[in-house]
Amino acid sequence: MTGQGKSAIDTLLAESFKELAKKHPIEKITIKEITDLAGVIRPTFYNHFQDKYELLEWIITTDLLDPIEPLIQNGMISEGLVLLFTNIEKDSEFYSRAIKLEGQNSFGEIAQSCVEKILLKVIDGVYTGKKQKYSWLTPKRIAEYYAQSMCYVVITWIQSGMTISPKELAEIYDYIIKRSMDDIIAEM
Repeated sequence: MTGQGKSAIDTLLAESFKELAKKHPIEKITIKEITDLAGVIRPTFYNHFQDKYELLEWIITTDLLDPIEPLIQNGMISEGLVLLFTNIEKDSEFYSRAIKLEGQNSFGEIAQSCVEKILLKVIDGVYTGKKQKYSWLTPKRIAEYYAQSMCYVVITWIQSGMTISPKELAEIYDYIIKRSMDDIIAEM
């Protein structure tokens, strides 16, 4: 199968999954329901994804992170965050349901892993050949830290009903991330 054909099937399965997630809890959605709605047979699903959680990871990566990666790599972090939050807002019904997924394959855990991979790629590009000030502060730990904070902000924003705009949320995230806790407390 060509890359384009694989991508078309991936997209078809993702759209089917997202549609089902708007009506049913994700943990209750079966592969059969996904494939029936997509109009493909079950083996087709397994040719593309291991399970529905890998499909969710693909959705997060493809819909949210791939579009912002070039912005992040070019130092346009605020613009990348606005785009990320805007894309979540556009599909708010799906993401409002997805964040309810808990346990081993929780939305937060899957999203954090995806964000961490992108950040690690960016950080590794910057760190190449540089001597680290603190040996404990590895690129992986930095990526984990920022992935956790970003996912926390996204999940709490979704849980609160997305009551502020993507632009304002990006400004708030930028404000928090660039200041010490002492500075933030002093400015409250």
